[in-house]
Amino acid sequence: QVQLVESGGGLVQAGDSLRLSCVASGRTFSDYILAWFRQAPGKEREFVAGISRSGDSTDYADSVKGRFTISRDNAKNTVNLQMNSLKPEDTAVYYCAAANPWTTRIVTTAPQYNHWGQGTQVTVSS
Repeated sequence: QVQLVESGGGLVQAGDSLRLSCVASGRTFSDYILAWFRQAPGKEREFVAGISRSGDSTDYADSVKGRFTISRDNAKNTVNLQMNSLKPEDTAVYYCAAANPWTTRIVTTAPQYNHWGQGTQVTVSS
């Protein structure tokens, strides 16, 4: 029902900023809870940030609170992740994900999200 494509990753130094974007195709973008996950080599996929259908509610992993901001523009079918004060431990492949339309709240578990992008690499050097 929806396809997601991430962009904006790259190689930066600690303290720098990056803005990730995810563009979706489909007519029902606003029906989906959206989230960003990340996965580093040798580690499990983890929740980073999520946003409600209207964008009026957000949720963040404790490790990124105060540094990352998730936003969405339903008119443009995009969801973004502004990442500031990046740390080496933020290095990972970042994935955009969309939950099933019947999901009514932001969830932090990957199985609840049934649509995924291909990922974009973020590397933060020290």
